[in-house]
Amino acid sequence: MITPQQARTALAVVRLTNGTLALLAPTVLLRRLGFDRTAGRAGVYPFRMFGVRTVLLGADLLLLTGDQRRRTGRVAVIIHAADTVSAAAAGINGDLPRRAAIMTTALSACNTALAVRALAE
Repeated sequence: MITPQQARTALAVVRLTNGTLALLAPTVLLRRLGFDRTAGRAGVYPFRMFGVRTVLLGADLLLLTGDQRRRTGRVAVIIHAADTVSAAAAGINGDLPRRAAIMTTALSACNTALAVRALAE
């Protein structure tokens, strides 16, 4: 079984990777979600906002200690659970293509599980 420290580190790496991509190369993520670049760039701005948040949260998991890290861990569960619900709702409402909704819901659910496991640290 994965240890709480391994879960925290894995979650930090996922956050730093996806956050950096969203911040610096949002069109890469848009293509992964099935959106054609020629269809418009409306998703670039929200992805960059997501990227900033996600990079900072990932860094917090690696750099903070003690009570600050525990608080960040509790907040992480809420954030990732909300992301999971949002991704599922986007799929149900047709706001995301089916494949993209499944991928983002699964990724967010995995992140939620990692965040919950990291709390045991």
